[in-house]
Amino acid sequence: MFASVPRAVKLLVFSQVMNNFAFGYFIIYVSAYLLENRVGADLIGAIIGIQGIAIVLFGVPLGLLSDRRGRKWFLIAGNLLLAPIILIFAFTDSVALWLIASAIGGLAEASALSSWNAIIADQTDLSNRDGAFSLSFIVSNIFISLGTALPFFFPILETATGLSSSVIHREALVVLGSANFLAPLFIFALLRNYREKIVTREEASQRGSISLLLKFSGINSLIGLGAGLIIPLIGTWLKLKFGVPDTYSGPFLAVSGITIAFSAVGSSRLSAKFGLLKSIVLTSGSSTLFMFSLAFIPSVFLAGGVYVVRAAMMNMSAPLMDSYLMGIIAPDRRGLASSISAIIWRLPNSVSTIVGGIILASGSYDLPWIAASLLYATAIGLLYVNFKNIKPKG
Repeated sequence: MFASVPRAVKLLVFSQVMNNFAFGYFIIYVSAYLLENRVGADLIGAIIGIQGIAIVLFGVPLGLLSDRRGRKWFLIAGNLLLAPIILIFAFTDSVALWLIASAIGGLAEASALSSWNAIIADQTDLSNRDGAFSLSFIVSNIFISLGTALPFFFPILETATGLSSSVIHREALVVLGSANFLAPLFIFALLRNYREKIVTREEASQRGSISLLLKFSGINSLIGLGAGLIIPLIGTWLKLKFGVPDTYSGPFLAVSGITIAFSAVGSSRLSAKFGLLKSIVLTSGSSTLFMFSLAFIPSVFLAGGVYVVRAAMMNMSAPLMDSYLMGIIAPDRRGLASSISAIIWRLPNSVSTIVGGIILASGSYDLPWIAASLLYATAIGLLYVNFKNIKPKG
């Protein structure tokens, strides 16, 4: 399935393994462990939401610069910033510094997003692009998932070392944050001979279908709005509704994430059989039904199973969405397109994460699922109606 993916792209994908692992642990640390330490769900929602708001503020300028100045340096910069963000959470309990670190995280993600998809798309064509984005999705989700499972082993470490849970959690941040300083070096080595076409200001004003991009991203933002209400807060939801600590919610999210990763193995096959857009609608539409049912399931075990199926179905469409967008946008505008798509998705997603945290703190544990499902269904319908006759190009 991935034999046609260029070797350079494969190496680039695997260069992110350590970052993905660290980010997975960071997710469960913020969304579940902080809650166990009497940090409110509303503050957790704000920490996560501010990162998305920063992406919105920095996304377009960085996207324009990446097209005009060269994308690899923005990818390296985004990777370089991850380590200090993790270390801030390791060494301080200052809420102000947490929020500043979250904003820096948004800057880092905006920098990486302005270049990642574009660099992959530039080194592929229609024959192997779906496979390349599927491979990227699979690898990132596997190692993010392994990172979220890390707290499962902490009780064993506490018994063996005599250290407290707090110390173990923080030391894990220190180790992973420090290790992530290596990632930018790997990327620099891989991309040292990478050549790209730099877009001049004149070309940037004349080429690329911005209106098509805005329509696609605007519809996709409804999914971002719905997802933000609950998806980044799964660890928080499991703790509040079912009393599940991070030592269990982390491994659960890991199983879910690995299932998501391997579900993408079928993405390019679905695309080959049904076409990109129909495959996106089929998988995301099916997942919405499972999402809606989560509002009415009283058992943590049944809810966990349904969530895994929902996540797998929804995320089969994720690499296809990336491939489709890169295929309908002019090659010399892909950096800007990646940034605009990301920020239009993340702005409502970030705001709704803050709202979702407030809703969960109020005790309304089912409302986010219902609202998210309605927004997903609306977006999927609009996507098919507006793009059913638009085919991707090389």
